[in-house]
Order: sequence, then structure tokens, then C-alpha cells
Amino acid sequence: MHSIPSFSVRLCAVVLVAGLAACASTGGVDEAPRFPDPASAKPLGGIYPTVGALQPLAPGLSKDQLYALLGPPHFSEGVFGVREWDYVLNFREADGQTARCQLKLRFDKAGVARDLHWMPAACAERTRPRDAQIGGGVSTTGERVALLSADTTFVFASAELTPLGRRTLDALIERAGALDGSEAIEIVGHADRIGRPAANDALSRRRAEAVRDHLAQRGGAAARISVDGRGSREPLVACEGLRGADEIACLAPNRRVEVLVQRRATAAVP
Repeated sequence: MHSIPSFSVRLCAVVLVAGLAACASTGGVDEAPRFPDPASAKPLGGIYPTVGALQPLAPGLSKDQLYALLGPPHFSEGVFGVREWDYVLNFREADGQTARCQLKLRFDKAGVARDLHWMPAACAERTRPRDAQIGGGVSTTGERVALLSADTTFVFASAELTPLGRRTLDALIERAGALDGSEAIEIVGHADRIGRPAANDALSRRRAEAVRDHLAQRGGAAARISVDGRGSREPLVACEGLRGADEIACLAPNRRVEVLVQRRATAAVP
């Protein structure tokens, strides 16, 4: 369900060492981007992000905000003080095939994203908003506007928002305009497969409720916000064959809260 404290300590130590090494080897951010070999990504093969994780991507985001969207970088680049993060992102196509994209983010000295690059370049189209039908009854269009990592958004093993979680949620909602003109807002909590299913269901719902309460404080009408906790029934990654700390780290994308907005379809003006 969550990473264990001893693993977190070891991870921070490894990240710090890797980050110092990366600082010594990374060139200037004005150089042409060079993408690492995807075979060395960790987790192996990368992750399957949702549209909601990609739409807010743009220069100007902090490392904290990017970490909440995509998790830690997938290569031995470190987190603290480094100037480049790289990700391997997979997308399931309509024909059942998997498309692979690589994303490079480059930062200024303050740790703010200065630019981002895709390989192949056509992958940049995947950041464009894409409507999808959600709900039923009245004709509405749905848009996933936020994908929050549970590991950084909430206190360990609880539904309490961390300071980073509150800041990230504020930034995502402001950037996406999720509260403007919405018919309804749906908050869906998800967990990984570790632990008892009933406990995972309950925690995922409590976390969705915590996000709902925060949105209501920001001006969203509570009556328009619904919540659901789906436990581990809708995973983004499988992480087959892994155990212990490696399994916990690999399953991080499954521990998430999604924010979806329904907007009434407007008739075209003749």
C-alpha cells in the first residue's frame, strides 16, 4: 500500500549520491537533448501515465509538482540539485499495441522546469486535452485534470494531505481551471495491491474525500463533488515478479487520486 520508512531512508541516500554524480556530469541546459537508453529505466519499461498526468506539463513547474505528476525520474539522475529528469512513458493504443515515448525535463538553477522534450517528437501531442465521456444521463464531456501521487500527496498510511499535496493540488486546479464552469467533479482514489483489499478500498476512499474537502474549500460546491474509492481494482502498472522494496517502488503509479470534471456540452453558434 505504501513504501516503508526504512526503504525511504535508503532511497533518499541513493538518490542523494546519484544526484551529486549527475551534477558533475550534466552539461548545460542549452545543449541539444540527449535521451538515455530506455533499457536502463527503472522501473524497467517505464510507466503508463494517464492523460491527467500529462495535461499540466509545461515549463514553470517545480520538481515537487512534477514528482507528484510522474513520480521520480526513471534513470540514475538523482532528485536533488540535478538539472535533467528523464522518463519512459507508455500508452495503450486503440489496436491494443503499446506506444513508447521518452520525456526529458530540463531545469534552471532554482529547480524550475525550463523546457521539456519528447522522443519521438510526435509524443508531444499526447499532452493536449482530450475529452472522454464519463457518467450518464445529461450529455456531458469529461476531462481528467489531475492525477495525484498518493506517496507525495498524503501522510504515510493516512488520508491527511501533506503541505506538498495541498500546494500541488492548488497548482493543478488553477492551471487546469477545473472549478470553472463545471457541472460536476468526480474524485477517484486508487491503491496498490499490497495489503487487505477492504483496507485498500477504505483508504482510497478517505483520500478521495480529503481531496474533495480541499476542493470545496477552494470554492467548489460540495453538492457537485462525488467521491469513490476503487482500491487496487484499476492498476496502471503490474510489476510482475517483483517483491519487497522493488515491488513497492514499482507500484507507486497505482497509488493515486484522480480528479475528473464533467462539463455540459455547449451547442455550436450558427
